[in-house]
Amino acid sequence: MKIVTVHATTSYCVCIGKGLLQQAGKEIKKIIQPCKVAILSDDNVAPLYADIVCQSLQQEGFSTCVYAFPAGEASKRIHTLSNILEYLAQEEITRQDLIIALGGGVVGDMAGFSAAIYQRGVRFVQIPTTFLAAIDSSVGGKTAIDLEAGKNLAGAFYQPQLVLCDTDVISSLPKDIFSDGIAEAIKYGVLGNRDLFAQLQTGDFMEQLEDIIESCVSMKRDIVQEDEFDNGKRQLLNLGHTFGHAIEHCSHFKISHGHAVAIGMHWIARAAEHKGIAKPGTAKQIAEALRKNHLPLETEYAPAQIASGALLDKKRRGDNISFVFPLEIGNCIIQKVPISEVPALADLAALAVKE
Repeated sequence: MKIVTVHATTSYCVCIGKGLLQQAGKEIKKIIQPCKVAILSDDNVAPLYADIVCQSLQQEGFSTCVYAFPAGEASKRIHTLSNILEYLAQEEITRQDLIIALGGGVVGDMAGFSAAIYQRGVRFVQIPTTFLAAIDSSVGGKTAIDLEAGKNLAGAFYQPQLVLCDTDVISSLPKDIFSDGIAEAIKYGVLGNRDLFAQLQTGDFMEQLEDIIESCVSMKRDIVQEDEFDNGKRQLLNLGHTFGHAIEHCSHFKISHGHAVAIGMHWIARAAEHKGIAKPGTAKQIAEALRKNHLPLETEYAPAQIASGALLDKKRRGDNISFVFPLEIGNCIIQKVPISEVPALADLAALAVKE
C-alpha cells in the first residue's frame, strides 16, 4: 500500500492499494474511534460494495447505515442534498459520528458537502470507486452541487479525514468510466510531469496503476498545500475544465466529465498554439495521447454555445476568466482572459480543431 499525506486545514492520508474496501474498518479505526457511520453512495455502487464496507466497519465495532441516491450528474443538485440531510437527521447522526463517501465524483461531492454543512460539520472519509475520483475529486476538499446556471456553483471547502483508493475496484471499471480518469491523469502529465504523460501516451499502463494514482495524488497534494482555497496556483488544475464544464452543461451532462475535459484540453492547447503561447506540436502530442486512450477531441456544440457556458464558470472574477494554457508538455500557465474575448477564444479553438 502506498500512502500520500496531505497537510491542509485537516491533515490526512490517501491510501492506495489492493483490497482496501475489505480493510476500510481497520484503516478508519486507526484514526477514529468506533461510532455510527452513514455510508452515502449511489444506486450503481451501493449494491456492489456497500455490504463489503459495512461488514468491514462492523467487525471493528462501528454501526452503519446506508443511503443511496440515483446515480449520475443529475443527482448533484439541491434536492438530493436536502434528502441526504433529512436522512442524516432521521438516523440521528451527530458531530461525533462519521460520513463515508462510497462512489465516484458525484457521490464524493454530495457526501462531502453534506458533511460540511450538517450540524456545521461532521467528519467524513472518501472511498472513491472510480479512477477519476481517486486521482482528483476525492483529494483536496472541494465539494459542490450544480445549479441551473452551471456546474459546481454552490459548495464548500471541506477536507476528509482519510481517503482509501482500492485499486482492485478501480481496475475493474468499465472502459468508458475508466477513461474519464485517464483524461484527468493526462491533465496532470501536461501540467507538470512529462514522465507520467509519456507513460499514459502509450495507452498501456494498467500494471502501473498504483504508481500512476500516487503520482497524480502527490501532484495535487503539493498544489493544495500551497493554495488550499483556490485563489492562485490551484487554478492550474482547471486545465481543460473551463471549456469542458461548458460542454458538459451544453449536453445536459450526457457527455461525462472526463470526456468533456479531454475535449476542453485539446481545444485550449490548439488555441494556445495559434496565439503563440504554446510550443508548436504541443496540441498534437495531447491529441495523440487522448486518441490512444479512446478519448474524444471534438464536440457537436457551436463555439458560441461553449463560450456562453464558459462565462458562467466559477473561475470568473469580475470581467475576467482565468484560463490555463499549456506552454509545452509539463509546463502550463494561468492567464486572465477578458470576458469580451472568450467568444473569440472559443472560435479560435474550434477552428483549430477542424484544421
